[in-house]
Amino acid sequence: MTTVLELGKKAKRAALDMAALSSDARDGALRRMAARLRQAKDDILAANALDIAAAKERGTKASFVERLTLSDKRVEDMARGLEMVADLPDPIGRADRMWTRPNGLRILQKRVPLGVVGIIFESRPNVTADAAAICVKSGNACILRGGSEAIRSNCAIMDALEAGARDAGLPDGAVSLVRDPSRDAATALMRLTGYLDVLIPRGGAGLIRAVLENARVPVIETGTGNCHVYVDEHCHDLDMAYTVCYNAKLRRVSVCNAMETLLVHRAAAPAFLPEMLERFRKAGVEIRGCARTKALCPWVRDASEEDWATEYNDYILAVRIVDSLDEAIDHINTYGTRHSEAILTGDVRSAQRFLDRVDAAAVYVNAPTSFTDGGEFGFGAEIGISNQKLHARGPMGPEHLTTIKYEILGQGQTRP
Repeated sequence: MTTVLELGKKAKRAALDMAALSSDARDGALRRMAARLRQAKDDILAANALDIAAAKERGTKASFVERLTLSDKRVEDMARGLEMVADLPDPIGRADRMWTRPNGLRILQKRVPLGVVGIIFESRPNVTADAAAICVKSGNACILRGGSEAIRSNCAIMDALEAGARDAGLPDGAVSLVRDPSRDAATALMRLTGYLDVLIPRGGAGLIRAVLENARVPVIETGTGNCHVYVDEHCHDLDMAYTVCYNAKLRRVSVCNAMETLLVHRAAAPAFLPEMLERFRKAGVEIRGCARTKALCPWVRDASEEDWATEYNDYILAVRIVDSLDEAIDHINTYGTRHSEAILTGDVRSAQRFLDRVDAAAVYVNAPTSFTDGGEFGFGAEIGISNQKLHARGPMGPEHLTTIKYEILGQGQTRP
């Protein structure tokens, strides 16, 4: 089995060639990789079935198994994601600006790849294809490391991606996977100084914390998603509110953009909450609410302080009735993870105050947080959802894996 250090050495050599490839070459590689994914569908699903069986045997909770599960549609979605990324504008070589200094020096600021990108992720095998796509599009080499629970699925997907990369003539090591599922291998990737230019963790709070504690290379933190939907007192379209809240929570409970806390203005609560929570109860969602929520729906469990700060990734929802828009905003800014937040309202002023005051990467008006996704933003795929405030925030597409290079053109000038 190839060691992490060996992968790093190959990736560093490949990164130099990747940076020099034309846009057509990189896009052609992505289309070949998509074709190979489709050809390998049966092998990928067979490997995934073994991962699912092993997860169930360990007693893994249903929401986690759902994240792990692939299907014909999800394999096709991976392939289409590669093709969509290929169709995006090329982020490399673009001139941000050019200017001439008084001494005649012309300075060009342009976009170039970061180099070698490492991505550590959990459970969701489709991340293997998404991450590879974004790295190839942006001219980077990548080293991926998925969770041990999806090792067979990830290896089968990477076999297809590597075959497509070879078909297209990409340099050896441009796209690779750490196939050793041990923690030692993950730690080695976190400490791959001299070879890895940036490391991106994509997963739960535990993974992110482990990377931040152990990494010796630069890290772009993609955050956990304690996401909220606030139903304002001016939300008079209850059918819209029922539909949006249901989608925000139940489209996929295991993803980082799922609603974890529902906030409702006290004026809207009597008409809205009983019906909404009954719909959630019928769908198998456990509701944990404040005292006023329990007064309207006595069957609701008591919410603790911990519930307000929890990303469940499960069929659990915290519910709180608030007295004002500002109280909702304060709750979100106190307990949220700066990922995705939404307000449902018919009042323009309330919507604008929410947009202005909520500190998050993505803020919605009358739409669910479930739209925070690279594909839905037009990126084709994503590396992750960054809730930092550095160069990348929100869904990270190809342009977020680039940096600046200055090219200076002179005519023999010297500095006094």
